[in-house]
Amino acid sequence: MFGIDTTVLLFVILAGTCAGAITYALLFNRMSAEKQVGKRLESIKAAESDRAVVKAAREKINEAAKRRKSLQDTLKDLDEKQKTSTRTIKNPPLRIQIRQAGLNMAVERFYIYSAACGIALALVVFIVGAPLFAVPAAALVGGLGLPRWFISFCRKRRVKAFLNEFPNALDVIVRAVKSGLPLNDGIRLIASESAEPVKSEFRRIVDAQQMGLSIPDAALRMPETMPCPEAGFFGIVIQIQAQAGGNLSEALGNLSRVLRDRKKMKAKVQALSMEAKASAAIIGALPFIVAFLVYLTSPNYLMPLFVTSTGHLILGVSAIWMSLGIFVMRRMMNIEV
Repeated sequence: MFGIDTTVLLFVILAGTCAGAITYALLFNRMSAEKQVGKRLESIKAAESDRAVVKAAREKINEAAKRRKSLQDTLKDLDEKQKTSTRTIKNPPLRIQIRQAGLNMAVERFYIYSAACGIALALVVFIVGAPLFAVPAAALVGGLGLPRWFISFCRKRRVKAFLNEFPNALDVIVRAVKSGLPLNDGIRLIASESAEPVKSEFRRIVDAQQMGLSIPDAALRMPETMPCPEAGFFGIVIQIQAQAGGNLSEALGNLSRVLRDRKKMKAKVQALSMEAKASAAIIGALPFIVAFLVYLTSPNYLMPLFVTSTGHLILGVSAIWMSLGIFVMRRMMNIEV
């Protein structure tokens, strides 16, 4: 009995093993085919994922290229406008010079004041007893030189005051933008709370906006009344941010930092050039000092220069050469930053 059961058991095991081997042999090709199909599906999914990544990267590159091209076009347009504005700033008409000086005066009134100044200076020179040829020269200097020098002096003083306050105004705008206020409110805040002449310049931007002009266009017009590169920088930053987008507070903060660095560099250059300016002042004043000392010791030695025609000619030529020397030294010492 035991032997029969063992034989039957071995037969069953052998039959099951044969059946399993036959089944595996029959299903091997199908299983390998399924594995290949699975691998192919995984490769297709990976390829699709790679294509999606490549497509996203390509779209990102195309978007960056479009934005770069838009920024380049914007910068090109702004460069053209800046060149035109720079030509206007360097040689502005008299009407614009008066506005840039902060004077509320018509051109006709300026001409009247210039004529009165020329007549007054000519009368003073005539009453003092100067030679007759000095009277028309004094009238020319008083009518054309002094009034325009006064306008230039007022322009430089106004630009200097503007540059001292402008970085602080930009910092206020940056804080306003970071706190959630729009740019319009920041500009209105400067137009009402800042010191002159920054207050007047931003008031013009607010007035232009109320007349229908956009803030970037109004900011680009600031150099017309404030002849300095810093005002042009502000307009360019606002224009680029409006057309190309970006972080406005960061851009204005960088501009404020650049303006402060420019101011420090100008102060450093001025400090380094003070020695040359002092030397130039001593050299320019030395002939007059020596002539005065010689006049005190020997008056008759210098009098022929003032009472003879040859002396007048020598004085005129000397004045021309002195003026050329002072002009050259001034050009050498004035370093633009």
